[in-house]
Amino acid sequence: MRTEPLRAREPRIVEQRGLYFDELEEDVVYAHRPGRTVTETDNVLFTTMTMNTQALHLDAAWSADQPFGQRLMNSMFTLATVVGQSVPQLTQGTIIAQLGMTDVSFPHPMYHGDTLYTETVVTGKRLSSSRQGQGIVTLKHTGRNQDGDVVALATRSCLMWVREAHAEAQNARKSGE
Repeated sequence: MRTEPLRAREPRIVEQRGLYFDELEEDVVYAHRPGRTVTETDNVLFTTMTMNTQALHLDAAWSADQPFGQRLMNSMFTLATVVGQSVPQLTQGTIIAQLGMTDVSFPHPMYHGDTLYTETVVTGKRLSSSRQGQGIVTLKHTGRNQDGDVVALATRSCLMWVREAHAEAQNARKSGE
């Protein structure tokens, strides 16, 4: 029996990333978890950082006399969180650019203490005619609160890498080409 010194094997590395253009499937519901419980602090910080002085987000006494009877979460915070919840699963490291958003709506308000859950459906995808190795993906995001009420809808389009083209671009960059 031959004995050789044991060599430490390098561990296999699994890098978290989104899905490439060629991995995304149309008409599949991608459920993004965990949810995100939103707080008064989130609302006040986001509202003041973005210079939005809307009393509906900042003034509890005034908001108490309004139709919803309390302060509402800033809808731009809700939209940003809906998109953000999709990133780890769908676009982390695989997106080139966000191209635009349409059909943004907020059918039900979010309140302090609500938990936001997001789902995304790929509603369309096509290879780019002007950018080889890249494709345009249309994503429909739906945000729901803990009771299942739809609190945000948005459709966005993204320019995404095709897996092989991204690997080639990274290799070219590393070799200095």
